[in-house]
Amino acid sequence: MNVLLIVMMAAAAVLALEQRTLAAGPADKEPQSATSVPNLSGVWRRGGLPWYEPPALGPGPVTNTSRRNGVSNYDQLVGDYTNPILQPWAAEVVKKYGEISLKGITYPNPANQCWPEPVPFIFKHMGMAVLQQPHQITFLFNEDHEVRQVPINASHPTQEKPSWHGNSVGHWDGNTLVIDTIGVKTDRPYAMIDLFGTPYTKDLHVVERYSLLDRESAKDALERGLKENQQQGPIDNDYTGKYLQVHLTVEDRGVFTTPWTATMTYVLDSNEWREIVCAENLHEYYYNKDSDVPRADKPDF
Repeated sequence: MNVLLIVMMAAAAVLALEQRTLAAGPADKEPQSATSVPNLSGVWRRGGLPWYEPPALGPGPVTNTSRRNGVSNYDQLVGDYTNPILQPWAAEVVKKYGEISLKGITYPNPANQCWPEPVPFIFKHMGMAVLQQPHQITFLFNEDHEVRQVPINASHPTQEKPSWHGNSVGHWDGNTLVIDTIGVKTDRPYAMIDLFGTPYTKDLHVVERYSLLDRESAKDALERGLKENQQQGPIDNDYTGKYLQVHLTVEDRGVFTTPWTATMTYVLDSNEWREIVCAENLHEYYYNKDSDVPRADKPDF
């Protein structure tokens, strides 16, 4: 784990212990004390590829029709364009990406071209560090130095300026951290919310609900993940710690026929935090060419 991360996490932990100001709840509810909300701080990791655990009931995300040993074949991403959540035009987009993949071609996406990843694509990262403070939650992702800072008890601006990760605001609903995101930038290369090329529009609205669970409470989602996703590394059946579950609700009236849900379930990571830098490794070994990484004619600062 790099020194900067250790320092940041230590500072956040000290602040959480010493802080006695009020942590935020929704504006129309009684605020909660800083000591009454759960501590989500830590380095968390999940093991499924791609990443969504389909819901037990109701509409779920686009999944992979290409299977290997019964689960998603991560080496061939062919989105199920017949999923009824997709409007016809969006289904055609997913279908065309799948046809490219069936030809043995890896089509570009934000991850393999080193571009910032929109919410909820950003959950492709298998590791994230959570730094919790009363006024703000900071997420550090283990690839490409992506960072999200989510203020607590704030409101979306009246004049929204779209950005790479969108505008996110959070509040505590009992023991659950709720993050509401709008304003994800659409005029960008590789505008998609998953590895199957599912598009989005300016109306994309994502709600994330973060909860700490024990193994029994997380069991059903973990099993759904095992049935759907290719697992990277062994599943530690001896793990007795807490699980961090993120429940997503995604809606976009320009793309989807209905809101849909999914979960991702993480365990505390005891391994070294490895730095993974996409833009310093431009060459695509599978095509013998360089990735289309972001470039600027002059610095932004």
